[in-house]
Amino acid sequence: MSALSLKDFQEQVGELLLRHRSLLDVLSKFQQSNAGVNRSVIKSITECGCVEVNAKKQEYSPEMTLDQAKIELQTHLEGQLCEHCMEAISTEIGKHLFYLSALSNLLDVNLEKVLEDESKKCSTLGFFNMS
Repeated sequence: MSALSLKDFQEQVGELLLRHRSLLDVLSKFQQSNAGVNRSVIKSITECGCVEVNAKKQEYSPEMTLDQAKIELQTHLEGQLCEHCMEAISTEIGKHLFYLSALSNLLDVNLEKVLEDESKKCSTLGFFNMS
């Protein structure tokens, strides 16, 4: 089986989306799917406990090199997702990708082109793109 491309997925979503064809419906479902991703991450912390958040102020200095920043700046995340939480979060991200594709289809935005353009921008701007 060949790898599914972003273009193929976007076309598949276009063929499947019948109920939520309205831009307003898709926007509200996209927002709801984003909340689902956030909620599933939060539940992995508050209900399962497989990951924890240990946050404090990040000590950053503009004089830091990229290598120093990668060492000093933290994710605030400790632990690893268990199998159950990984599945739940992956499912929610999948729904979010579905509605992102639906929104892109309605607005005639090519996600592969967006990805390519963003990758070029990251390559060109590098570290300075992070602000």
